Amino acid sequence: MTASFPTTGKPPWLRVKAPQRVGSVKQLLRDLHLSTVCEEASCPNLGECFANRTATFLIMGPACTRACPYCDIDFEKRPQPLDATEPERVAEAVERLGLRHAVITSVNRDDLPDGGARQFVACIEAIRQRMPLTTIEVLIPDLCGNWQALEQILAAKPTVLNHNTETVPRLYRRVRPQGNYERSLKLLELAHQQDPGLYTKSGVMLGLGETSEEILQVMQDLRRVQCDILTLGQYLQPSPKHLPVERYVTPEEFDHWRQVGEELGFLQVVSSPLSRSSYHAEAVQDLMRHSPKSVPMPEPQKRDELSLS
Repeated sequence: MTASFPTTGKPPWLRVKAPQRVGSVKQLLRDLHLSTVCEEASCPNLGECFANRTATFLIMGPACTRACPYCDIDFEKRPQPLDATEPERVAEAVERLGLRHAVITSVNRDDLPDGGARQFVACIEAIRQRMPLTTIEVLIPDLCGNWQALEQILAAKPTVLNHNTETVPRLYRRVRPQGNYERSLKLLELAHQQDPGLYTKSGVMLGLGETSEEILQVMQDLRRVQCDILTLGQYLQPSPKHLPVERYVTPEEFDHWRQVGEELGFLQVVSSPLSRSSYHAEAVQDLMRHSPKSVPMPEPQKRDELSLS
């Protein structure tokens, strides 16, 4: 199932209101010298999230050691050393914003032996000390396949471990040249195996030239490794130098994929043009109440049991 919209201009469903009442959050972030992926990656939901006093903290940045052609975060082959005060500043921001659910992500730090795992751990521990009832989601890079580093993060017991597959395998060389599809799946699989009580999550961008069959295959692959939560959103070109949008996916098609994901057995599927990895991430707290991990996950359905249209 594919539905197209001309890529010469954004369709009406992608128009968002100008940010309102975001100054207090921005000022808090500036005061604490913190970055957010909301700003660095030019997220279209920044106004809504900041108005609701939520943000996704971007640590170990703002420069990234990978130059993915879809991403608006700056590239730097030799980024700055880690800041030992960053975890405490993130925790202070969580406390001052009164967050019930905190999301922490990072740039890729391939220059570090552990990919930055210890900084994630330090942030989790600092938040837990100040806000013990706040649930914590970490959106982590692939750590270059350093599974001991992954174990360190898992040992800190985040509530949700998120790692995005981003696109379909065929497009990895063009979209995510330094990534590896099978490595990303392995990360999610190991996270589930090592901590079955952890909620695992992944996200995929649509509109880069993938087919319906390829979307379904990625969704099935994610369920095969027992991924719990899936986000699907429209890829938007940050600037003319980034990858172009191949097509705009309609809201109806996003709704279709949400239904397919639910049939496959995902505990939660967030699928809409403006969905992003951490958009309305706090909804996981409702998920924890309604679908605790002690309940066995449904078995993934076979490919021929699902419809592409």
